[in-house]
Amino acid sequence: MEPQLRHDVTDAVATVVIDHPAKRNAMTAAMWAALPPLLDTLAADPGVRALVLTGAGDTFCAGADISTLRGSSATAQGLAVAAEEALAAFPKPTLAAIRGHCVGGGAQLAAACDLRFAGEGALFGVTPAKLGIVYAASSTRRLVALIGPAAAKYLLFSGELIDSARALRTGMVDEVLPDAELGKRVGEFTRVLVSRSQLTQASAKEFADGRTDRDGHWAEQAGAAGETAEGVAAFLERRAPRFTWTTTG
Repeated sequence: MEPQLRHDVTDAVATVVIDHPAKRNAMTAAMWAALPPLLDTLAADPGVRALVLTGAGDTFCAGADISTLRGSSATAQGLAVAAEEALAAFPKPTLAAIRGHCVGGGAQLAAACDLRFAGEGALFGVTPAKLGIVYAASSTRRLVALIGPAAAKYLLFSGELIDSARALRTGMVDEVLPDAELGKRVGEFTRVLVSRSQLTQASAKEFADGRTDRDGHWAEQAGAAGETAEGVAAFLERRAPRFTWTTTG
């Protein structure tokens, strides 16, 4: 089977699967290039309220498929950074479900997600020092923002792998589950995400990511959407709220 990104949408959750099991789901140049337009399509779909990124089988992603990136290293890095930025900019909640190796470009993609849940057997590494690569400035800053400068330097300087327990301590992941329970927990949590207000989630995502030029926009959206009135009414009536605001509306 050709390396590919598979996807489906079930119960308002889009699942994107990195599928290249012959090489531990390493990303080819074509796969890097395919991710931004796929994300654009899913972002524009009003039936999608959250996105899960995962790998086929028992591995998340072992990085870039070096055999497909023998040309310009700058070109190869540009494809990876463009995919990372598109994932970070996805307007709805994103969650990386991580089993096995999450290394190099895999860690880059995981860091670009809003949340990361991992199985106990997961291993994490950022490995440009093994190849003499200058890690992209934007990727370095995102890693530092996620886990702090000391932990980021440990990973970047050494290229060593860390286990899921250490990843949890550094903030690289948000939850660690027994490997057999990861899928169930991701399903439970994404059901929570899709039941909540997209208005709250979208505005919080921008604020948390440091955007400072849209305060007025979100105040206007909050005034017009009626989400708060629905949330309060649902609480008082002891029913599930029916939030209708969407990022595509």
